[in-house]
Amino acid sequence: MWRIGQLARMVGVSERTLRHYDKIGLLPPAAVDRSTGYRRYGVAELSRLERIRGLQRLGLPLRQIADLLDAPEAQLRQALAEIVTSIKHDIAALATAAARAEDRLATPMSILPQETTLGSRRLRVRRLHLDHPSELAALCPAPPAILLTWLRGQPTGGFTAAVTTDRDGERLTLPARAVVRAVVPPSTDVVRAGQDLFGWLHRQHLAITGPTVEEHLVDADGAHAVVLEVSVHPQRHTPSV
Repeated sequence: MWRIGQLARMVGVSERTLRHYDKIGLLPPAAVDRSTGYRRYGVAELSRLERIRGLQRLGLPLRQIADLLDAPEAQLRQALAEIVTSIKHDIAALATAAARAEDRLATPMSILPQETTLGSRRLRVRRLHLDHPSELAALCPAPPAILLTWLRGQPTGGFTAAVTTDRDGERLTLPARAVVRAVVPPSTDVVRAGQDLFGWLHRQHLAITGPTVEEHLVDADGAHAVVLEVSVHPQRHTPSV
């Protein structure tokens, strides 16, 4: 039989690791000398340790290894399939983050778009038909107020808009939806921010599925903010070649 130091050197782990495995019940020694407290390990423990290390290299955490160490092969394969799915999800998320960072470096923007989901919202609005985007500035009343436009980009002709009103108006319900939203910095022109947002949506291949919401907010101290929000399809569309 081998002492803990001998086993550690054979496998390439630290004695501290083996003591931890013993403490959590993952790899008890074959025997413990009552007079010295020395741990003794045999072939069975060596084989078990190799299996533990192998499962770690497959990405399994110790708490899951403890459940799977003596489990049937089918149960182990199921656990590994779940690990693979999780890793692929993480890789996709990292790839998306990297792509957005590269987009930010390549195309400076005035805003930082964020994807999220929102619940339904009921509004009372007054609809208007406009001939040019320059007319929007005069439409929105003092905050808090919301301006809605049904655009897919820079308009080439007349378009529809709506503003919220406290008086009798059309009832409009925005359903639960996936959106891209951005807070417009006070120093940034809202029109420019909107153009940046539409450009970002195009580069991300996100389809616009509803009105653009331009919400004008004010807090208790009188500070103003504008939030742009665009309903999008949650699945990206692969651009045609």
